[in-house]
Formats: sequence, C-alpha cells, structure tokens
Amino acid sequence: MSGHTGEPEPSWDRGAAGPPLREQTNPLGAYLRARRELVTPRQAGLPEAGTRRVPGLRREEVAMLAGISADYYLRLERGRDRNPSVQVLESLARVLHLDDDHFAHLLTLVADAPGQRARQRGRGEETLPDGARKLLDSLVQPAFVEGRYFDVVASNALARAVDPRLDVGGNQLRDLFLDPSAQALYPEWENVTECFVASLRQSAGTDLDDPRFVELVGQLSASARFRDLWARHEVRGQRGTPLRIDHPQVGELTVNRERLGIGGAEHLMLVVYHPDSGSDDAGKLALLASASAHPASATANPVEDGARVA
Repeated sequence: MSGHTGEPEPSWDRGAAGPPLREQTNPLGAYLRARRELVTPRQAGLPEAGTRRVPGLRREEVAMLAGISADYYLRLERGRDRNPSVQVLESLARVLHLDDDHFAHLLTLVADAPGQRARQRGRGEETLPDGARKLLDSLVQPAFVEGRYFDVVASNALARAVDPRLDVGGNQLRDLFLDPSAQALYPEWENVTECFVASLRQSAGTDLDDPRFVELVGQLSASARFRDLWARHEVRGQRGTPLRIDHPQVGELTVNRERLGIGGAEHLMLVVYHPDSGSDDAGKLALLASASAHPASATANPVEDGARVA
C-alpha cells in the first residue's frame, strides 16, 4: 500500500483569519498527520531504503507499529472515526514519540473528551483581581500579567523598562513575530518563538473558534516562521526558564522567567523576571529600576556616560 493517497497537503486557508480549515474541522486528524511527519523511519526502527514521497512515517507504517489496521488509521486521520480508545491513543503516542504534554493534548482531541467542554466554559473576559494588581504593584522585580493568548493585562514600570511593549493591550506573540525591534531584544529568538507557539497550542487546545484566538492567529499567519511552527503541532506548557535579553541601554542580561497562577482568574498568569542574587544581571536591572523610578532625570541611556554595561 502506497503512503501517497493523492490527498492534498494541509494548507493555510487564505480566506479566513485563523488556523487551517482542516485543523478546525478535523483537529485529531491534523494532529496525527503533523506528528507522524516529524518521526523519521530511523527513529521508528524502520529501514530507510528507497525513495519516500512523504516526510516522516507513512500512514501504513504508523498503523503497523501501533498494532492497528491501516484502514482504521486512515479513518482516524481523515476524521471518519473520532472516538478511538485510550489504548489506541496510547499506542499511537508511543509510535509518534509523544511526551506527556503531547499525549495530554491528544486526549483532548477525541470527540467526547471532557477537556473540550471545560475549555468552552473557560471563555470569557480576562479580569485581574484587585489583590493580584496590588501584588504586581508591590513587586521590585519586572513583572506583568498575561492572558490565555499572551495578551498583556497589566505590568509594572520595571517590566516596561525592560521591554516597552509589555504594556496593557500588547501581545507578546504579535511582537515576537511581527516587530523587528522585539526580535532584536532576544538573542535566542528562535528558541523563544518555539516555546511560545508550543505554549499557545497547549492553551488553545481544541477551542480554535475562540474569536480572540482566531483574530490573533490571523495576524500571526503573516509570519512564515509562525506558520512553520504552528504546522508542527508542538505542545508544551511554559515553565520557569532563563531568558537572555539584549537591552539597548544596559546590554545583555539573563533573568529567570517564572509564571505563577492567579487565584480566581483561571487563564491569567503572573510573570516575574528575577536575576540571580548578586549577579551582574541584578546590577543591570537595578540601573533600569532607577531610571524608571526617575524618568525626568533619565536620558536615552541610564548608564553613566552613555556606555552600555559590559
């Protein structure tokens, strides 16, 4: 049986500001196809002899390795069967090398997944509780609150000193992909974009008709980098991680990026940038803090004589 069926490749629907139509109508099939195309025959323990007309594994190879019929797998990928058993999903996860985050996402894509109904109930306005706003204002570290799709809901002055785009109404993804000045701020821009898109995929789940999500993805689809990352169906929640920043005033610094949940606000996260204690990075942040606290005396550069901190 050939791995090529003549079925057209998935593509972005240029007539709609959102994800591909295939993904909206058949999320399970789109996910299976994207993930099998990322697994090489060598990774799956198969010979690589001969010309392969498709990237990654063929459908019948996935079926064989998962212990299901090729016809049944074809029905899953084409959306003709949307209720596979957990055992089948576990077998597919093994073949497709899905980690815990990816498998959890896979479970939400079946027709009767309770996670889908929970996500639908989770829509709504993102309102910051008063207590969380007071906490944000009291923090001496750069901090801001982000919504489900990385909209900036609130921020303190030091966060805006680190990145002026971290202001209410901004969107981190839109800046990362569409604003060259934002891209220049991150020396590891490619890694940062991978992380954000994988986290967006996890946050959106199957709620692909959420108006805010559709609007945002429509804007981001202008970026070839975003389209490539989105098509890979990587799923990964953001965790505490070091973040390198090349700041135009104080030079390069590294901060630890932490995301903390906010009680009473399901989709809001408090993000805090904090340097290692006693490090040069802490000194650079202190300079920015001083400049942001006394804007009238700050020039284009808070560093003495206009020199960047080495």
